Amino acid sequence: MERLASRVILLWGFRRALLAVFAGAIGALALPPFSFVAALFISFTLLVWLMDGCASAPGTGILGRCRASFALGWLFGFGYFVAGLWWLGNALLVDGDEFAWALPLAIFGLPAFLALYYGFATMLAGLLWSEGFGRLAALAVSFTLAEWLRGILLTGFPWNAIGYGVMPIPIMMQSAHAIGVLGVTACAVFVLSTPALFGTRRGLITGVVLSLLLTCAHFGYGYYRLNQPLLNDPKASNTPFTIRIVQPSIDQARKMDSRERQAVFEEHLSLSSQSPKPGQRRPDIIVWPETSVPFLLTENRDALSRIADVLSDGQVLIAGVVRAEGGAAGQPTRYYNSIYAIDSQGQIIGAADKVHLTPFGEYLPYEALWNSVGIGNIVNMPGGFTAGSTRSPITLPDGKSLYPLICYEAIFPDEITSDIAKASFVLNLTNDAWFGDTPGPYQHFLQSRLRAVETGLPLIRAANSGISAIINPHGEILQGLDFGQKGFLDSTMSGLYVSDWNSFVRNTNFWLIFISLFMIAVISRLGYKIKLN
Repeated sequence: MERLASRVILLWGFRRALLAVFAGAIGALALPPFSFVAALFISFTLLVWLMDGCASAPGTGILGRCRASFALGWLFGFGYFVAGLWWLGNALLVDGDEFAWALPLAIFGLPAFLALYYGFATMLAGLLWSEGFGRLAALAVSFTLAEWLRGILLTGFPWNAIGYGVMPIPIMMQSAHAIGVLGVTACAVFVLSTPALFGTRRGLITGVVLSLLLTCAHFGYGYYRLNQPLLNDPKASNTPFTIRIVQPSIDQARKMDSRERQAVFEEHLSLSSQSPKPGQRRPDIIVWPETSVPFLLTENRDALSRIADVLSDGQVLIAGVVRAEGGAAGQPTRYYNSIYAIDSQGQIIGAADKVHLTPFGEYLPYEALWNSVGIGNIVNMPGGFTAGSTRSPITLPDGKSLYPLICYEAIFPDEITSDIAKASFVLNLTNDAWFGDTPGPYQHFLQSRLRAVETGLPLIRAANSGISAIINPHGEILQGLDFGQKGFLDSTMSGLYVSDWNSFVRNTNFWLIFISLFMIAVISRLGYKIKLN
């Protein structure tokens, strides 16, 4: 590996840039649906060697090294995000006549912007760069900081953070419960970069030992937690109850066709009214996906009556709807992406609005500016959606409480509030039909599963086209429907779980890891400068 490392370190110009893009792109193979974790070892090993080349370039001052390392990280990020997010362009093809022109912006423009975060990461790492395993710690803290910024700036877009690439199965997911996705990212970047030490030999033994310790802790904690009993609520009834998830798998273009609205609604009702499979109980809770009702339900009393006709006594329907508010006395009507709980009398007994909207999908940042050049929302809604003010659980008549995360909200772990302690389940309604049969729905499903692990609560996930599932607090799939599969699933559960969500403990653990890696990087850098002098 020393010969290979030397060749990579000495690369320059076009070949160096091409290898940086390739290193990022191959890392995307660690993401669903491929989940080839080894690809990230290749990515970060190459990135370390390329960074070594920046640090050792002759005749460059600190500004020159910063420019070179930023460009390197940007190229790496561009490859990673194009390979991991190209499927976003599929949403523009649903209404291709209006939005096909924006395909290059979705496929290349957004990755070019997101790559700025990774450029920042490598530039910061370059300032802390040294010999030995200290440079791996520098890369780890820098990428972690970049991922944190990516999750909060400009409303945030933390999709496909590096940590997700090392959590494809439940035993590898449990670390997120203890240190969060950012903590997993910090440890993962260090471990994934370790093979680079075999090419340069500096700090090899210490780096490999530390990497093995982190890997053993990752799998060890996973094994430990998977063998711990799930926490049941002693105050809750142990009476079994059944949840039915409806997955109609309706094409997005058809959902948007006003002539198909009633037929789409009836398909949801038909699947809801099906008799349970042999040996199964009648469902107590029926769950429909995001925006499953294709009209304003409160303005269609016949629709509420149809729902009441389908539901038996005591059954409750949880449905994704569009909710309207205002419109009187000359006031503009505001629309919300919402969830309704509807009882067997056709009465709306609970509701929740989406708080974190999707930019350019559900609302336009700087709308007047974009409208002036003829650009509107992908979702055809006058003025776009309005964000809900708060996120709080929906409480059903029997006391069960559902913590709502609508679609895109499931990728923001830091936005889960303390109200999660009141909930019996995490509820994720989504409509991934926008993205077709691409990696997008599979990536979204993985990120949603991690919210169950972090909160310690089961996840009920209903997706129009899939993937729908009941997931236990360990991230294990109890039952599910594959992408594109039309039908329903019934899952019977006994008792309710108690969330062991504790943001203080998780954040404390994360900061201990982050500060430890930062101190390793700083001490290594100081030692390196003393050696140079």
